[in-house]
Amino acid sequence: MIDTAQETAFVSISKNGNSIGHIQNDIQKEHAGFLHVAIQELLKSCAIELKDIDAISVTKGPGSYTGIRVGLSSAIGLSYALYKPIIHICSLKLLTHAAINKIIDPSQILFCPMIDARRMEVFTALFDHKLETKLSPTAMIIDGNFMEDFLIKQSIVFIGSGKDKYENISKNANAQFLEVNNLHFTMAAMSNLYYNNKEFASIESFEPAYLKAFQGI
Repeated sequence: MIDTAQETAFVSISKNGNSIGHIQNDIQKEHAGFLHVAIQELLKSCAIELKDIDAISVTKGPGSYTGIRVGLSSAIGLSYALYKPIIHICSLKLLTHAAINKIIDPSQILFCPMIDARRMEVFTALFDHKLETKLSPTAMIIDGNFMEDFLIKQSIVFIGSGKDKYENISKNANAQFLEVNNLHFTMAAMSNLYYNNKEFASIESFEPAYLKAFQGI
């Protein structure tokens, strides 16, 4: 599993939906140099050979333009070289899935993942507790009216690297803010589900979820 789309990158190996090892990097500008070294170190520490991997899972964005390209290029290269299927996971759904697992009763709540996109802009979406889309992934500017049409109806849990921007200005009682971490555990569970359902991506026709034009790392 590879995630280089967000501020913290990681590579992880999972078995039956459980992460059995991971290495992460917290310096976004170093994700490209980190990735291939980390893959080799992780395989060695888990005593696993590349040929024994069943599939390659990678986040497709949104997030860092360069980070997305780094992760996808590596995943596609491994997929071709090993003749293994590739699984693409939306970064926003990954954050949401992690948040859902931390809520005792998520059925009455919407989830708003937010990935920092510089200044007061974020990549965001809205999902319910079944990961059904209520607002499709998009880039949005945060202001005092952010998500108000939804917040007047029910509570929304905001998560991700962009949530602090809204938390600093929000005055809505229905807005809740939650920290999520250790995303490799969540990605392991999602990847296993996709694998069992044979939800594999077509490399030839796949388009990364950049959501907006390149503006640097």
